[in-house]
Amino acid sequence: MTSMVSKALIIAAAGFALAGCNDEAKVPIAQGYGPNPTLPAPQKSWIPHVNVSKAVGWADGATPKAGAGFQVTEFAGGFDHPRKVYALPNGDVLVAETAEPPKPEDGKGVKAWFQSFFMDRAGAKVKSANRITLLRDADGDGKAEVRKTFLTGLNSPFGMALAGDRLYVADTDAIVSVPYREGDTEIKAPVEKLVDLPGGPINHHWTKDLVASPDGSKLYATVGSNSNVAENGMDAEKNRAAILEVDIASKNVRLFASGLRNPNGPSWQPDSGALWVVVNERDELGSDLVPDYMTSVKDGGFYGWPYSYYGQHVDDRVKPQRPDLVEKAIVPDYALGPHTASLGLTFNTGGLFPEKYRNGAFVGQHGSWNRTPQSGYKVIFVPFKDGMPSGAPEDVLTGFLNGKDEAQGRPVGVAIDKSGALLVADDVGNKVWRVTPAQAGS
Repeated sequence: MTSMVSKALIIAAAGFALAGCNDEAKVPIAQGYGPNPTLPAPQKSWIPHVNVSKAVGWADGATPKAGAGFQVTEFAGGFDHPRKVYALPNGDVLVAETAEPPKPEDGKGVKAWFQSFFMDRAGAKVKSANRITLLRDADGDGKAEVRKTFLTGLNSPFGMALAGDRLYVADTDAIVSVPYREGDTEIKAPVEKLVDLPGGPINHHWTKDLVASPDGSKLYATVGSNSNVAENGMDAEKNRAAILEVDIASKNVRLFASGLRNPNGPSWQPDSGALWVVVNERDELGSDLVPDYMTSVKDGGFYGWPYSYYGQHVDDRVKPQRPDLVEKAIVPDYALGPHTASLGLTFNTGGLFPEKYRNGAFVGQHGSWNRTPQSGYKVIFVPFKDGMPSGAPEDVLTGFLNGKDEAQGRPVGVAIDKSGALLVADDVGNKVWRVTPAQAGS
C-alpha cells in the first residue's frame, strides 16, 4: 500500500510540476547571446519550472542536422553515456563513458527531489561505466574501425589531458594518471592519484574537467558548485565553483579563479593564449535567466557566484550577502543563452574548416531542463578575432530534438581531431559525431 501511495504522489507531483509552473520565456533567445545579453527581472517560484525532453535516442541511420557549410557523419556508436572526447596527438580519440556517482547527501528536499525525478526522464540517471574507450580511424575514412577499452578502474571520469609521458584523468573526486606511450591502445598499469578534488557526499556538480598548461607543468581542473545558489552553505563550497591550478611536480593545489558556478571545457585560446571556459549559470530565476556564458579566466578573478551574476546583478536569495565580492565580480565575455547547459568548448586550431572559422570556438550545448521553450540541444560556433569573440553564434549541429520535443541526443564534449574535424560526444544518442566542411554539391 505504501508503495502505491508513493507512486500516486510521484505522478501527482510530476503533473503539478509540469503544468503548474507556468514560466514561458518572454525574451527572444537570440538576446541571451553575445557580449551584452538581455537580463530581465527575475521570476521566482517555490517549485522549479520543469520542461524536460524525454530521452528516446536516434532511429537507425538518423543523424543531427548539419548547419550550412557543414556535414555530419557517425564516427562511432554504441557507447554507454559518452560525455567527453579527447584527441591524442597521433590521431587516436579517447571517449570518457561516464555518469554521476552516488551522491548520498545531494537531492534532499522537495526541489531537489523534483530535479532528480525529471533528470531520470531526461536520460541523466544511469550507472556510470567508469571507462575510457580508444577509437582509431587508421584508414582515414572518417569512421573508427578500431575500438579498444583503454582504461578502467575510474570513478566517474570526465576531463583528460596528456602532459609529458602521462595521461591525466579528472575523476569526480581526484586527478589520477597512468603512463602513456604513443600508439598505446590499452593501459594495464594501475592508476596513480595525483591530488584530491572536491567530491562527495553532496557532489552536486560531479563533472571535473581538465586541461594541461602549454608547457605540461601544470593542470587546470574545473570544479562545479555544490548547490544552485549556496543553499547547502558556503562551507560546502570550498574550492568549488572554481578553477584549481595543480603543479604536477610538487602536487601543490591553488585556487586560480572562483565564482564560476559550473565551469567546463577549459581550453587555451590560440591568439591570446588565455584560458577560457564555458559556465552553466544558476537556475530558478525564470526561463530568461541566467544566460550561460563563456569567458576568459583571469588569475585570481572572481565571477560572481553565488552572490551576483553578470557582474553586479545581485541574487537576493543568497544570505548573507557579500557586497565586497559583488563589487569586484568580473562580467563574463560572451553569453551563451539561458539554460542552454553549455558543457563543451574547443577552439578550432585545425586547418580543415574555412578561414572564417580559424581559432574560433565550438560549443556543445547539452540542453535545458527548466526552460519553456527548450534551449540548447545543439552545437554552435562563435567567431573570434584578436583573441576575443567577434560576432553572432552560428548553428553547427541541430535536430537533437525531434518533432515531439523528445531528445534523440544531447551534445556534450567537443574536440578537434588530428585532421581538423570536429568531434562531438552525444550522451543520450550514445554516439560520437564527426563534423567536416560540406562537400561541393551536398
